[in-house]
Amino acid sequence: MGFLFWKKKDKPEEVVTPEVEVPAPKKKLFSKPKPQPKVEPTAVVEPAIEVIPEPVVEVIPEPEKVEVVLPKRSFAKGIKSLFTRVKFDPENLDELEDVLIQADFGVDASEQIVAEVKARAKKSGAETETELKAILAELITENLTRTDRELNLSSGQLPYVVLVVGVNGVGKTTTIGKLAKYLSEAGSNVVIAAADTFRAAAVEQIATWAERSGATLVRPKSEGQDPASVAFEGTEVAIASQADVLIIDTAGRLQNKVDLMNELDKIRRVVEKNCVIAEVLLVIDATTGQNGMVQAKAFAEVAKVTGVALTKLDGTAKGGIVYSIQRELGIPVKLVGVGEGIADFAFFEASEFARGLVS
Repeated sequence: MGFLFWKKKDKPEEVVTPEVEVPAPKKKLFSKPKPQPKVEPTAVVEPAIEVIPEPVVEVIPEPEKVEVVLPKRSFAKGIKSLFTRVKFDPENLDELEDVLIQADFGVDASEQIVAEVKARAKKSGAETETELKAILAELITENLTRTDRELNLSSGQLPYVVLVVGVNGVGKTTTIGKLAKYLSEAGSNVVIAAADTFRAAAVEQIATWAERSGATLVRPKSEGQDPASVAFEGTEVAIASQADVLIIDTAGRLQNKVDLMNELDKIRRVVEKNCVIAEVLLVIDATTGQNGMVQAKAFAEVAKVTGVALTKLDGTAKGGIVYSIQRELGIPVKLVGVGEGIADFAFFEASEFARGLVS
């Protein structure tokens, strides 16, 4: 089953019924006057006090929502295997620890994984490479499986606002375009707010992706416009157009935590005047390894990050960064990018990820 979310139900086309002219009743040319009843004198009655009815307030019903199933995309083939050069058998299990450390699983996690693989192999009597890889894939899957891995697009509070954060160069703009395209393919009305106003190139890049994905773009009216004002305009456009999803791009600066916190807090405040923020996605480049962990920790402290989008997973054998992020920060990896194409994008699944690493 694919990923589920709720969107506004498309309005059915109105059926126009042709008007039928009804002929007026024929008037009689002559009619006999009716006798008038005799009126008896009556007592004088005080006029009644006129009661003015209260105005009727029309209640506009909320648009009906429908459940949407998004198509599933596979990303396992885009992940580089851990075992391209290492022989994997019971005699060489100690080498597995070095492989995992090099793949950015972290020292402590690597030690625990190897110890557990040895214990399970001894218990089950596994000896072949295929059996040992199956144990490792099962173990990685168990440790990465989370109940909160899906985007929060099922609350029914439309438009869903997705705030996208991350430093420059990690693939933030590309991720926004891919996500917008993915949602548009399911019939969702998507609006993108280009609130990264400090780089003129950023606005033009996201404009290209918005056009490719079929999303509506809200761009700054002038160079260097306050990012929060662009984000606020995005909420107004999304509400007026009854959009299902509003994706807000933010500036990818990380000079210091104070500046970052102030800017993101301002954006959050103005957005929440009109909408509820459903997700704060942190975009991380998988090829940066432990530097990505440093970025993740900095943003997690100030941006109230709810999920991670991991990009360029196809360009590295350091996929263990997924393991490190979820284990050390407690933040789920929700999206993965494995290429430059607009369709090279998928929702994260632990079992598929493990198969890609171990295959």
